[in-house]
Amino acid sequence: MELGRRSFLKLSGGAALAATSMGALGFGPAGEALAASVRPFKLAQTTETRNTCTYCSVACGILIYSLGDRAKNAKPSIIHIEGDPDHPVNRGTLCPKGAGLLDIVHSPTRLTAPMYRAPGSNDFKPVTWNFAIDRIARLMKADRDANFIATNKAGTTVNRWTTTGMLAASASSNETAWLTWKVARSFGMVVFDNQARV
Repeated sequence: MELGRRSFLKLSGGAALAATSMGALGFGPAGEALAASVRPFKLAQTTETRNTCTYCSVACGILIYSLGDRAKNAKPSIIHIEGDPDHPVNRGTLCPKGAGLLDIVHSPTRLTAPMYRAPGSNDFKPVTWNFAIDRIARLMKADRDANFIATNKAGTTVNRWTTTGMLAASASSNETAWLTWKVARSFGMVVFDNQARV
């Protein structure tokens, strides 16, 4: 249908007459009330962060939505977690455990700091990450110095450290797994496994 000047004027006049008639019949305030009752989209003001589900070795992708203005003294709050539709592993789907991640995040019993139990003590106490990493590094060095095997009985260089092992995270990327493997092997660790096999 070709719309000329005369047809356009007829059409716009008819639309104006219809709108005026609806308003005269009392439908004007109903439309305004309906528009006022529509809620804004709850994720409109959030920050989206891509992450990996922490439960198992499947490594499903998740989207975490947090609310907060990112000011220095403002603490953002996670309000929604869903599957990542662009992730090649799960393509937006989550199992029941993954779908309940928001409950874990807001759980009052969730650990938010490393815990340390001193020798002879029955209680765990929260410590800083600096303390925990420093203690782990010191204990690893002491164990490696005491138990490192440079050569075997035949005199062949083997550079083995068999008294400490490493269990890697299965939800990490290929690059992170490669780097973890290199670090463990550079220490001379022979006992090395991945959580995906356990």
